[in-house]
Amino acid sequence: MRWSLELVQALVVLVLWVCSGSGTGCPCSDRALCEPVTVEHEFEIDIGGNLRISSPAVPYPVTWGNDNGPNFALTGHLTVLAVTWTCPCTFLSGKLLKVRTDNGAVFVFDVGGKDWKYYDWFKVTTIAAFGPYDPELLCYAHANQVRVVLRGVFSLWNTVYKQRREKWVDKQLQLAKRQFMDGINLDVNIADKKPSIGYFKIPQLVSETMDVFHREIPGSQVTFNVPWSPDCIDGRCYDFLRIANSCDFLFVMSYDMQSQMWDNCFAKANAPYYQTLSGYSAYINLGIDSRKLVLGVPWYGYDYPCTQFFETGRCVLEKIPFRGAPCSNAAGRQVPYKEIVQHVHKSITGRYWDDEQKVPSYIYMVNNTFHEVWYDDPQSISIKSAIMKKLRLRGIGMWNGNMLNYSDDHFIVKQTEDMWNALCPL
Repeated sequence: MRWSLELVQALVVLVLWVCSGSGTGCPCSDRALCEPVTVEHEFEIDIGGNLRISSPAVPYPVTWGNDNGPNFALTGHLTVLAVTWTCPCTFLSGKLLKVRTDNGAVFVFDVGGKDWKYYDWFKVTTIAAFGPYDPELLCYAHANQVRVVLRGVFSLWNTVYKQRREKWVDKQLQLAKRQFMDGINLDVNIADKKPSIGYFKIPQLVSETMDVFHREIPGSQVTFNVPWSPDCIDGRCYDFLRIANSCDFLFVMSYDMQSQMWDNCFAKANAPYYQTLSGYSAYINLGIDSRKLVLGVPWYGYDYPCTQFFETGRCVLEKIPFRGAPCSNAAGRQVPYKEIVQHVHKSITGRYWDDEQKVPSYIYMVNNTFHEVWYDDPQSISIKSAIMKKLRLRGIGMWNGNMLNYSDDHFIVKQTEDMWNALCPL
């Protein structure tokens, strides 16, 4: 009986080994989908209309407009083209492919659930998985030549000594390998001053992370999230130039700009246009290559209850200090765009456009208290998206992909499509 039990156990292990991709643990039906996405297919179109496929290399010419060639349909701001044709190459045959120019990065944060099934996969280039590990998401993304990267959170304690840094980096690497990820997005919110240990050690950790990931997962991506400006926002006084030079690119979180209110305690826009633009100019003025900056936009707003309300733009807030500032957006609450579109038409004012901040807002009342809601919508995001072209940034992204409504209601479908299209305006 004992030998029979051991035999059964051995057979179970063998079956699991075979079903998991010959011992690899690959969750995808096609083992190739567990290979890292090293680079998207890159295409170039010259003025004469010739299409050249540069990665991977194609051993034959393809010509724009030729009867035997591709049929093009522009679906984004010089970032995405849908291409359909019968191709003799095995790796392209019968597929609908993405075509990207240099500035085509669309970086999407996903916080869990199944909303990703309804993303605009023609636009997305990277998913930063901030929710629970979802093997179905990984397989679907890889099938669309989209990277999926880990969230990497560290404390100042992890940065101080080399041994601690190596241990932290190795832990992230092993997790990325087990989950067949394509890199890591470093998400840090450490208040730090210059000069300090963190000011010097954080760039070291970033550099060591990139060295290890690039070596162990060829073609992997290592990125770092930074505040909307390099001017010590929320006490984050980092060596941004060294960090930028130590990773693939920076994701600039151009939102939550009212986390520290130094003037009056009035409700304000989450991401005013000129403030957004000034942040990128400041990073570039540090000597950071604009091609290492990804423009981050919010798919959410803030709902502020007013302690006193005078008129639109003059909603007095409760004083809640944050890291030295007398007031902050902690006086309000974050509201996803999917909630905003349901409420704005029921408000007192309806959608009100602020031409100075170049964002919309609306006023409503509940329990005899006025509320002012500042948010971003397709119009305001399209205006900010133009900064990407103006400053020749690497791309664009948002916090976060789950903040839209992906139901099949006709009105909602249009709103959701408009938000995705605003990332790449024509």
